[in-house]
Amino acid sequence: MQFCTFIREKAQHLGLLQADTLIDLYASLPEPYFESMQQLIESGDLGLAAAESLLQHPEHCVRHPIDSYQWTAPLLPSTVLCAGSNYRAHNAEKANAPLSGKEPEFFLKTADCVIGPEDGIVYDEKLTKKLDCETELAIVIGRAGRHIPVEDALSYVFGYTVANDVTARDRQVRRTETGTVFYELGRGKAFDSSLPLGPVITARAAIPDPQCLALSTRINGELRQSASTSDMIWTCAELIHNFSVNFTLKPGMVILTGTPAGTAWSVDAELGGQWQATEGLIAATRYCLPGDLVESAIEHIGVLRNPIISGKDHAHA
Repeated sequence: MQFCTFIREKAQHLGLLQADTLIDLYASLPEPYFESMQQLIESGDLGLAAAESLLQHPEHCVRHPIDSYQWTAPLLPSTVLCAGSNYRAHNAEKANAPLSGKEPEFFLKTADCVIGPEDGIVYDEKLTKKLDCETELAIVIGRAGRHIPVEDALSYVFGYTVANDVTARDRQVRRTETGTVFYELGRGKAFDSSLPLGPVITARAAIPDPQCLALSTRINGELRQSASTSDMIWTCAELIHNFSVNFTLKPGMVILTGTPAGTAWSVDAELGGQWQATEGLIAATRYCLPGDLVESAIEHIGVLRNPIISGKDHAHA
């Protein structure tokens, strides 16, 4: 099953996708009522069973054409836990900090970073002149847990969505006078529109193995990233375990799992990039600028599309 959030009559509605239609869950279910994705996630198996029952009884469904309404980000997570440098190929393409690849890098984003499908990623030249994009598999936590064992970790997942970890590279990558590279992951990662999410959340049952998904990024139609989640250094289950040492994971939290090779950073020699494009991929010649279109795709989830827009148009928004 795939769930989305859409706008109808100026209100957010929870949608269930079936073929080329959008089922309005709130309007279709007499009970229980789900007014938001967060409520659905918190309901656990009860909510999934109710949604499944609608698919078995189409006469109860209130349907809309799939493209009849604007979609938003599927949810605004309470906390976004992010793992950096988690793909072998990405680790090999760039200058690395001393602990890169030795333990999961850990940084945070917030709901203030989140935008939805077709929303504009703001290019703010006062913040960065090196705006980069990273397609990532995002884990949506479904039930609470702390110190979660690796072998049981996937049972805590509600589903998966597509994320774009938008990054200000000239804020992120720093060097000391001795040449040591370090990352400033606060200003480099967390800012307005730095986390497109969507277009849907695919329920866990539809992705029994999150370590065998094809992932890609296209910018203006050019294929920049193409990989499999099998190239992760730490699996989804291991990341859930690691983050649960710090936090009680709660329903609606999101975990970003890292990105593969092929970012614009990878060919930026000034910041330590050393990647050579492989067959089928097109190396970036610059960072993202207004007018670009970013398409982040993950198998069994969908394609998240976002244009790059000028910050001048949003300076007083």
